[in-house]
Amino acid sequence: MKKMTKGLRVAVLLLVLALVAAACSSDDSTDTTTGGGDGETFTIGVSNNVVGNSWREQMICAIKAEAKVRGNVDEVVLLNRDTDTAGQISDITSLISQGVDAIILNPGDPEAFNAVIEEATDQGIVVVVVDNGVTTDAAYLVSNDQVAYGELGARWLFEELGGEGKVAYMRGIDGVGADTDRDTGFQAALAEYPNIEIVAEVFTGWQPTEGAQQALEILTTQEVDGIWTSGIDYSVVEQFPVAGVDYVPVVGADNNAFIGQLIDLQGEGLTGVAVSNPPSVGGAGAAIALNILEGQDVSKRTLLTPVALSTQEELEAVYVEGLTEGWSSYMEIEPYTSYTADDVIACKGPGE
Repeated sequence: MKKMTKGLRVAVLLLVLALVAAACSSDDSTDTTTGGGDGETFTIGVSNNVVGNSWREQMICAIKAEAKVRGNVDEVVLLNRDTDTAGQISDITSLISQGVDAIILNPGDPEAFNAVIEEATDQGIVVVVVDNGVTTDAAYLVSNDQVAYGELGARWLFEELGGEGKVAYMRGIDGVGADTDRDTGFQAALAEYPNIEIVAEVFTGWQPTEGAQQALEILTTQEVDGIWTSGIDYSVVEQFPVAGVDYVPVVGADNNAFIGQLIDLQGEGLTGVAVSNPPSVGGAGAAIALNILEGQDVSKRTLLTPVALSTQEELEAVYVEGLTEGWSSYMEIEPYTSYTADDVIACKGPGE
């Protein structure tokens, strides 16, 4: 596999990531914080409640990278820990008390954060929710379209199986908005394929180790014709030789390691599809927060439309040799982010 040049990577990203920015309604043009005058700088707060997950790590690196290259951020205040909803709300309250200009968060519950978000916006703080949504109109949303993600991968798998077969359904975290949305898309596709049987349904917690253990148990105790995963894909693929069974089609995300497996193991019978779900949505969220602080008009909802990569040509075009395991191949999201892939890999914020 050859290493993709930066120019080619950017070109591919522009080609394959169709980005759709749409306002929810004409009422979405709420008051925005203005600023961005000569010499003015901003402080960005970040709240993340899942540690040890490569997707979240890359999301944070993208936020840092965008803040650094924009040149008008003096500090990124990162509150990054494994915690529950109450703990994350406490972290957001702490960011409010520190007087940050904007808060970027990836919430676990669509309704529990409404009050603290409204507390922040009432004080003039811009709040951008990335990945998982909330129900308050006070926040801006920047998200990959998770319903489309679930449906796109499911349709590919069901068609690959000829419309019938036994499928293992490996989800994310029960009750989290992204998982619920993906299930909505998955079920929409499943309803059109009555001869597809779901023989196992598990929640991986989006943790590679947990997903690997669950996959091994499924492969050694169940007969399966295909596996749909919610992004825990490369660790699932690794379990086929451990279980001593032949590969079946696997649906995964744009994890670079999974894309490498689809390229390398084609001759050994592995087929699959990588559905884009770039963690650089965090970088896009940072860019939008700064646009608002600079006085620009921004839509309240920005959705990134996923694409399905399955051919060797598509997979080889986005693969990045030597990238950290668990990281996505997609880093630069035009027209939002200003950084390069190298900036994300460096994972340095202002002053670091």
